[in-house]
Amino acid sequence: MNNKEWWRGAVIYQIYPRSFADSNHDGVGDLRGIINKLDYVASIGVDAIWISPFFKSPMADFGYDISDYRDVDPLFGNLSDFDELLSKAHQLGLKIMIDQVLSHTSDQHAWFLESRNDTTNAKANWYVWADAKPDGTPPNNWLSIFGGGAWQWEPRRGQYYLHNFLTSQPDLNFHHPEVRQAVLDNVEFWLKRGVDGLRLDAINFCFHDSALRDNPAKPAAERQGRGFSVDNPYAFQYHWYNNTQPENLEFIEQLRALMDRYPGTSALGEISSEDSLATMAEYTEAGRLHMGYSFELLTPDYSPEYIRQTIENLEQKIGNGWPCWAFSNHDVTRVASRWQQQQPSASQASMLNALLGCIRGSVCLYQGEELGLTEAEIPFEQLQDPYGISFWPNFKGRDGCRTPMPWQHHVAHGGFSEAAPWLPSCDIHLANAVDIQQQDPHSVLRRCQAFFQWRKQQAALLEGDISFIDLPAPLLGFWRRSAKQQLLCIFNLSPEVAAPLELTRLLSGAQAIGPHSQVPHYDVQTLTGFGYGIYLGQSVE
Repeated sequence: MNNKEWWRGAVIYQIYPRSFADSNHDGVGDLRGIINKLDYVASIGVDAIWISPFFKSPMADFGYDISDYRDVDPLFGNLSDFDELLSKAHQLGLKIMIDQVLSHTSDQHAWFLESRNDTTNAKANWYVWADAKPDGTPPNNWLSIFGGGAWQWEPRRGQYYLHNFLTSQPDLNFHHPEVRQAVLDNVEFWLKRGVDGLRLDAINFCFHDSALRDNPAKPAAERQGRGFSVDNPYAFQYHWYNNTQPENLEFIEQLRALMDRYPGTSALGEISSEDSLATMAEYTEAGRLHMGYSFELLTPDYSPEYIRQTIENLEQKIGNGWPCWAFSNHDVTRVASRWQQQQPSASQASMLNALLGCIRGSVCLYQGEELGLTEAEIPFEQLQDPYGISFWPNFKGRDGCRTPMPWQHHVAHGGFSEAAPWLPSCDIHLANAVDIQQQDPHSVLRRCQAFFQWRKQQAALLEGDISFIDLPAPLLGFWRRSAKQQLLCIFNLSPEVAAPLELTRLLSGAQAIGPHSQVPHYDVQTLTGFGYGIYLGQSVE
């Protein structure tokens, strides 16, 4: 793959630094912990690492509330540690992508501390401020994802400010040109430092409707959560005005122009809108983001029909744009629990990793997915996530997918730290620890390593198109075709053996390839429970 387009078809390993590896044994993961584990990450066969925020922050939202975009929080290390991490990653052939949280800051950021003082200071219009209605209530009906209204009263100014997330995460006013330039300057600081890409948090939230129009009510039948709890009042509205505004496209084009001055860099945008697939297509048009991803495959929905429909819907819209898919991340229940059939299964975890690597686009693999980790159960008294604390017990928050990585099964806290970690280690994860799985050639880890190393050499999976074939549930099947190769990919999404007559017809003359393909020859008419087969079709050269 052209080095300037390394991101196309890449496997991007997401690291949540608080929970990955703790080098100084204070109970919180850090940059040096990541450095110490880079050889392990490279062994998985990934192409890049996305590191969740490590910048200075009061940690109200664990780093997604930034108080200084240009420095490392002492909890994670310092800038020298980051430079060393970047250098070692590049030596191992790994790209580094960093989270950029552009739509909002911490309320402890110097910009906000100045802006909130009065209506005449130099930063007075850098955030979204509005007068109260005559009766003292907020200016409109917009809601926060984390619960309640999206407006907070500030007595110093005698006005409300907008926060789409926590009250301690005030939204920047992107209608102000100075704000846009300051944000781009912060991004360029890291591009100059040598990062290879950016993961753009909530990128469609940068602009708001300048007229502050009310969002309309959404009928109960249409209230579906995408990255938020379905019983959250946030689902009661169509979010037409508090995000995904047309002005955002011009800013994205400005951001892309900046990145084009640093060849080989790429931008991956997180998108959650009323029609996330349409927004992904729009945001990845030429001259905009390199890639986009949404929450459409991060939901409880699990069936061949749903997965096919989601991918086909995007394919119909995206044109020359490029998707990135994930089955798990730091905001949702781990896929091994969310999509479990009967009970969590190592076979299903391996099958899902392969499926993720076979659909068209790039891949985000969240830390621990290569181990098949399940969601951890965290008692209320040990919760850290403010989102979960607010919505307990119906929604238990995001802590269950953020517990420490289990490195060694026989060591306290799974080898993550010698100190008690910021979230409790999950005892049931110890049986899936890295040291155990490295010794077992049939483990989820070893199968994941073999698959993704093999995938690097498959042109059809890296850059080919995708076309689905009709198979009865629980099978999902599709062709991946490029100018150099065509592959038939078939997955059994059920724990039961599948024996469709169609397999004989489809596989006649096909050659099973790929590591751990569970149909060794075309005349075998069954797929084992959670089995998958990848078959080499006729040469297209």
